[in-house]
Parts: sequence; C-alpha cells; structure tokens
Amino acid sequence: MDSGRLHPLSVNIREIAAIFGRMGFDVATGPELEDEWHNFDALNIPSDHPARDMQDTLWVDTEEGKVMRTHTSPVQIRYIEEKIASGVLPPYRIIVPGKVFRNEATDQTHEAQFYQNEGLVVGEGISLAHLKGTLDRFFNEYLGEGARVRFRPSYFAFTEPSVEIDVWFPAGDNGRGKWLEVMGGGMVHPSVLRNAGIDPEIYQAFAFGGGIERLIMVKHGVPDIRLFHSGDLRFSYGFDIA
Repeated sequence: MDSGRLHPLSVNIREIAAIFGRMGFDVATGPELEDEWHNFDALNIPSDHPARDMQDTLWVDTEEGKVMRTHTSPVQIRYIEEKIASGVLPPYRIIVPGKVFRNEATDQTHEAQFYQNEGLVVGEGISLAHLKGTLDRFFNEYLGEGARVRFRPSYFAFTEPSVEIDVWFPAGDNGRGKWLEVMGGGMVHPSVLRNAGIDPEIYQAFAFGGGIERLIMVKHGVPDIRLFHSGDLRFSYGFDIA
C-alpha cells in the first residue's frame, strides 16, 4: 500500500520558509477572518477604494465589518503592533505564508481561494535595492540559477514606489511560454508605518507578496492553478517530492 504524502503546497511552503529563514526571516501568522482596519484601512486602502467592491472581497454577513482576508498583508500590521506593544523596536524580518480569499472567477492562473506569501523588512536605511537583492536571491534558490525574472513599475496603495515581479513561465500559453506576474512589492508607504506605530522618519521598510501556487506552477510546470484544489490525489503523486 502506498504511504501518504504532504500536499505540494505544504512541501513548497516549507521550502520557501527555509530559503527565507537562511536570510534571517521569521514566520508570522494571523487570522483568516479579518477586520476592515487590518485588511484595508491600516494598509492605506480607504473606504472608496475599488478593492473593497464585492467583485474582489468576500464580506461576512454574520460578522459586521469582517472580511475573509484578501491578502496576508494584515499580518504585517498585527506583527508590528504586537512588537511595539511589547517594547521591541525594529529591525524586523518576517514572511507570512497563508490562505487568502478573493471573490472572482477562476481560470488557468486565478483562484477564489489560494495561498500567498508576504514578506516584510523594517529597519534603518532600507531601500528598494534591498528588496531587489532579497528577491533575486530567493528566485535563484527556489527556481534555480538563471531564473528569468523582471521588475516592472506599478502602483499599490500600501507601497511607494511599487513594483510588480514577473517570472518566465515555460508551460504558459499552451506551452509557448509567457511572463507570469507572481509578486507585487515596494517600499512600505509612510502612512502604513505610522498606522502600525512606526516612525517613518527613523525607519523604512520594504514589503512583497505573491501567490504560492503561481510559484509552484513555474517551478514544476503546472499548467492550471485549479489543480491544486481539485482534491485529486493523482496530482499530489505527480510531483517528484517526498
């Protein structure tokens, strides 16, 4: 009889955590049922921001002001709040792997429920170059030397300047290959630091976040994100992992 094995998501989350652990990052966790302050307001997303519309957010009818978290970024705020309350000042380095929820249609590269890995570094003298260096090292370890990665200018309410990070996805576009956006990031907006209790005149921070399934798709050539949540055991046994 075949023995059981971990789901590919579990295996890869452990691998991702190990890579960042070697760079001095701790793992932080937080609630999947989140309040508006931590999921939106504290992250510089005002009440009239499009991200609050029903097409993106799953609001909970029985819990007023509560949402199924749309990203793992709220854990950044909670982590800083807890550290400040306990008298522990920066530097901080954390990653936040966890499940997130979006009210959207599914397709080859989109799911309504998926896993995201968030990263945050807070300290003195932090710059965008530190973000790029950190992610370059991560992609070279996770995807292998020579991984094709590009950084593009972008916009996010909680970072300024902001970038999107793409990697080359050989299995995409019916095997012809394409650039696949896997992360967003940038320098944490001063307002977000203030909301969490950090003085932006003293400390700076960078943050990044992206879908874990998309990273696995690139690494292992998985053509469709929906396979991860299909419940088909053949999918797990199709990976050459322990």
